[in-house]
Amino acid sequence: MNGKKGFLSILLVAVLLMITACVGEEEDTAADSDDGVTYHYFIGGSGRDVNTNETVIGKIFEEETGVNFQVEHLVGDLNERIGVMLAGGTYPDVVVAAGTEDQLVDAGAFIPLNDLLEEHGQNILEMYGEYLDRFTYPDGNIYYIPFGAEINEYQPMANIDQGAFWIRKGVLKEYGFPELTTIEEYFDLIKRYADEYPEIDGMRTIPFTGIGHDQGFFRISNAPNHLAGFPNDGGVMVDMETHEATVYGDSEYAKRYLRMLNELNAEGYLDQEMFVMNDDDYLAKLSSGSVLGFFDYGWAFADARNALEEAGEPDNEFMALPIVMDEGIKDQYIDPPAFVQNRGTGITVNAENPERIVQYWDNMIKEENQRLIMWGIEGEHYEVDDNGRFYRTQEQIDLVRPQKFQEEFGMSVFSWDWPRINGTFSDGNAIEPRRQPEVASMEYRESDHEYLEAYGIETFSELFSLPDERPWYPAWSANVAPGSAVDIFSEESDQVLKRHYPRIVLSDPADFEAEWEDFVEAYRSLNVEEYEAFFTRTVEERINGNWQFE
Repeated sequence: MNGKKGFLSILLVAVLLMITACVGEEEDTAADSDDGVTYHYFIGGSGRDVNTNETVIGKIFEEETGVNFQVEHLVGDLNERIGVMLAGGTYPDVVVAAGTEDQLVDAGAFIPLNDLLEEHGQNILEMYGEYLDRFTYPDGNIYYIPFGAEINEYQPMANIDQGAFWIRKGVLKEYGFPELTTIEEYFDLIKRYADEYPEIDGMRTIPFTGIGHDQGFFRISNAPNHLAGFPNDGGVMVDMETHEATVYGDSEYAKRYLRMLNELNAEGYLDQEMFVMNDDDYLAKLSSGSVLGFFDYGWAFADARNALEEAGEPDNEFMALPIVMDEGIKDQYIDPPAFVQNRGTGITVNAENPERIVQYWDNMIKEENQRLIMWGIEGEHYEVDDNGRFYRTQEQIDLVRPQKFQEEFGMSVFSWDWPRINGTFSDGNAIEPRRQPEVASMEYRESDHEYLEAYGIETFSELFSLPDERPWYPAWSANVAPGSAVDIFSEESDQVLKRHYPRIVLSDPADFEAEWEDFVEAYRSLNVEEYEAFFTRTVEERINGNWQFE
């Protein structure tokens, strides 16, 4: 070999190796080691980053499949992160798009899964059988796998993890465990307690708060919908008889609720940071023991609930109440059986050997592995009685309850954002322990029984009405085309609500009507009619069995 040419060849190889080593973080595709492989799994939501094989369950799955996932959660704004991916054309191997699925599909980022599922995903196809048409695109392809296919029997929650008006338990105890039905009764009790106890354990009492910051704003704007007796169908209420979908952002229920918040603010009972604090500050505030009430979804402040429980001060914990606007309204806080087909996990064009990812998913969707994820190991984390019913002893409940155990074992890692099932196993046991009455009854502490007995219930969800059948639910899972009139309304109306609701609530009561009218004018200047018409048609189509209406 010519010396000069040989040197240039070696230099070229070195440069290429350097370039390969310095690719952007989105380009890090599967890293192979012998028969093992690690894939980059991006989840468009908050959480704890981890290698799945650092957990007990993940290690078992790695031994069964040879696959590990480096799980990364979102930091910052989701749309910005997805935008960077799309602009660069490079992606993690797997993406849980959290509402941006269509953007990735349109950009060609997700690969079609049909052939892979046929060859390597028979368990997935079986579990998702009746739902497959719902997430098959008009071109005939499946691009991502949604979460939570409902199989066998619907099993309602024993405790509330969805929307509710929450109240500090100590407030209820102070006044003899009163039955509260209307929002007026709820606020009156909170104000009474705040007047009598302006401080709790040396901290200033916060009568009512909420989280209205950025992506959490729906946790304020959804409240009027629930007060009116509707579940979370998104930005619309669906009439049970006519099936007509109407917005509630400027409804009479919204106006009455905002007026109440306005009055609370004027009287000094409203948290002044309600519209500006971030989620961390909000969770810290709930964990402090100084908050009396708020509206929120149970899953959204789970960290604060866990912190309060671990602190061992039961009176500082919160109890969910099915509060409605007026007497006679039937609450509908508990979600009906539902399947959200437009959220899921997809494999990108950057993933090498994507069949290994599908094989991993297909393995984890098996009943025995779903049982491992949800229940743990028989004899260690749960027992089976003579009738085949799963239950936990108190020792097992104490073992699995801490967040540290959930993370290290892998339950919190795999319980969502992966292909999974809801409902009941083939033997009739609830897939989720929290839906198994035998477990719920054992998990209650002595302090819980004090409240359960006071209200004459066996589980906390018994205070709430069971959900009415809504075969279209949830309407918000409709496939809305990016850039369409409906999509534009969603974006613009969200900004209008975020801009005007705080002004209305924080204004001088004398200016309430003027602020409300300014909001209605801005809101109605948007294409409300097209938005309502779209969801009315969507509901009708779903009732008729067509879930791919666009």
